Amino acid sequence: MASKDSKEPFEALYTRLEETVAKLEGGNLSLEESLALYEEGTKLAVKCQELLQDAELRVTRLQEQFSANGSMIQEEPATYEVDGGDAEPRSE
Repeated sequence: MASKDSKEPFEALYTRLEETVAKLEGGNLSLEESLALYEEGTKLAVKCQELLQDAELRVTRLQEQFSANGSMIQEEPATYEVDGGDAEPRSE
């Protein structure tokens, strides 16, 4: 199952985790079934957390690259002149 988990996208892993939790909460399981599901849920939770941390790191690196390039987004809206139906940005 570990090799399957390593290639599954976050959304699929998270859905499996939710299903596992629902089964555990539903009860009517033997002790062994409950332990097996708990173990599977723990592994799924760890994998989801790893994927989220990886995504957060990627976003942080992108933000740092963006800031390092001096390409900060300006909040000033562009102004346009309309002449003969064509709208072109006006230089200020």
